[in-house]
Amino acid sequence: MSGVRVIALDDVDPIPLPRGSWSRLLVGPSTVAGNVSSLGYSVFTPGAETDDLSHAVEELVFVVSGSGELRLEDEVVALRAGSAVFIPARLWHTVANSGDEDLMMVFTFPDQGYPETEHRLGRSSSNGSG
Repeated sequence: MSGVRVIALDDVDPIPLPRGSWSRLLVGPSTVAGNVSSLGYSVFTPGAETDDLSHAVEELVFVVSGSGELRLEDEVVALRAGSAVFIPARLWHTVANSGDEDLMMVFTFPDQGYPETEHRLGRSSSNGSG
C-alpha cells in the first residue's frame, strides 16, 4: 500500500475558538500514523482573535479567504486572501479577524501534531485559544 491518506474536513472534529470560530488538525497523529508534519484549517469569524501565542516550532500559513491581522510585539501584519505567511518559532503572535467576512486559513507545523504552545492574555487579545 502507498501510505497515502485523504482526510476530509468533516472527518475531523473541530476545536472550538472564540466567537464561533474553529480549527481542525487534519494531518496529525490521530489521522496519519508516523507523520512528521501536521496540517490544519482554521475559520475565524469577524471580530474573533486568539490568545497571544508562541509555538515551539515555526508555522506556515496560507490565507484562503477573508482578511485580518497578525499582531506581533511591535508591528501588525496584514493577512489577505492568497497570501502565505512564515511565522518563526517562539514569536509571540495573535491572529485577529478585523474584516467583515470569515478569515479562512490553512496552517502547517514541522511537528507530528499541534506543537507545544504558550498562551498569554492581555497585550493584544481578550480571550480564546488557538
